[in-house]
Amino acid sequence: MLSDKSRPVITATLPVVADRIGEIAQRFYQHMFSAHPELLDGVFNRGNQAHGHQQQALAGSVAAFATTLVETPERVPEQLLRRIAHKHASLGIRPDQYRIVHDHLMWAIGDVLGDAVTEEVAAAWDEVYWLMANALINQERGLYSARGVRPETVWRDWRVERRIKETDDVVTFVVERIDDRLVKTSLPGQYVTVRMRMPDGKLQPRQYSLTRADDGEHRQFSVKRVRGEAGDPDGEMSALLHDSVGVGDVLTLSLPYGDVVLDDSGRPVVFASAGIGISPMAGMLSHLVAADSGLSITVLHADLDEASFPLRRQVVNDVLALRNARMYVWYEKDAHSLEPVDGVFEGLMDPTAAGIPDNALYYLCGPGRTEPADRARGRPARHPVRGLRPRPVAGRPGLTVVATRPRPRLFRVLHEAPARGHIRPGIRIASSTHPSRAGTRAWPRHSRPLASSCPGGGVRTNSSAGLRVEPPLVLRELVPFAAGRAARVRSGAAGS
Repeated sequence: MLSDKSRPVITATLPVVADRIGEIAQRFYQHMFSAHPELLDGVFNRGNQAHGHQQQALAGSVAAFATTLVETPERVPEQLLRRIAHKHASLGIRPDQYRIVHDHLMWAIGDVLGDAVTEEVAAAWDEVYWLMANALINQERGLYSARGVRPETVWRDWRVERRIKETDDVVTFVVERIDDRLVKTSLPGQYVTVRMRMPDGKLQPRQYSLTRADDGEHRQFSVKRVRGEAGDPDGEMSALLHDSVGVGDVLTLSLPYGDVVLDDSGRPVVFASAGIGISPMAGMLSHLVAADSGLSITVLHADLDEASFPLRRQVVNDVLALRNARMYVWYEKDAHSLEPVDGVFEGLMDPTAAGIPDNALYYLCGPGRTEPADRARGRPARHPVRGLRPRPVAGRPGLTVVATRPRPRLFRVLHEAPARGHIRPGIRIASSTHPSRAGTRAWPRHSRPLASSCPGGGVRTNSSAGLRVEPPLVLRELVPFAAGRAARVRSGAAGS
């Protein structure tokens, strides 16, 4: 808990810091990597730096944690901390590295804010940092201990046994263990970090969802080739995995982590995905089949067409193997399927067409700006998505939005309130500091980050996009699941 001395200082300076947090994060990383270039060799992903995702993640996390300390001091942001701790554990982050981050972050705050950072202000933000850092260190220590490892030993080599071409841009890798050590089991929905040496000799990490239940000998994950858009570079990791890794090659994987896992409370479950967002759903379905589950399962998936649907045969077979499962698909190009699914529709996803069960738990993941399932419309308020944190829009009493952290994107979820409405096709939600095109800021400047079940946590958004909705709708997005992402709505789409 923040001290009585520091609380008024943080309350007074939080708006200023939050307003400049993006710039602070950028200067922080520049300064830290200049002094410690080794951190770009196996710890930080260069693609995330190039796209700005890492800077946005840090900015959102620090602002969210500080806001919580001020607004709800009796409540620690457990979901936020869990998400970060799992990501850190999958990278083998050590406690001593928090000192490096501290020194360069405090330097960046002073560099950006200048004379405004008095000794009193610096001390207060120093306290905020160490409250967050120590909470993460303790959580990470528990995660390592639960697996019987140290930060240095989360890694293990695996040999590629099979390589499956799912679609033109998605490949599945099945890897087998090459030593006699016990394979630590994964929970449904978790991810691994894959670490590879790039052509320039640097190690690069990337998280990928596990797409099949463990059998004690193998792991399976799927990788979508990331192609650069609007001047962005192609994904280094995805390109190397697609172009250079074949059967017999050895890959280094972390132990499975991720705080968004399948809930076993017995309530009906709805999986809704688009594109490569099917990855964590496939893993969860595989676990359900292995457990001979009788849960009520509804699978909703949207894609460009049937040929673009990654992991299609595995997912369909698993749905058929379950006693109480249904599957519906939406294709943007052609409402036709050769698979024995329960419904095929054309266009954007409309969950009402599938007869969503009452009292269900929802898991949603969709990958990006070009995916067809950018809207989900018409779900009544009695079908809550766990973990949603609504925030009112100024001047719009009928409209509520939950802000997101920019990482693998989720598609949008609509609730009637009370009349049915719609989101126009192609509409996107902006990042957490971007005003809507309608001229209304859609969330507070330092609203809490949102999380999905995508590997490594967080929801990626299109920061150049805006929000347009028609009242009296309540528009919401997903917040961190309790597990990789207690509200369970996170998932693992492939990264770069």
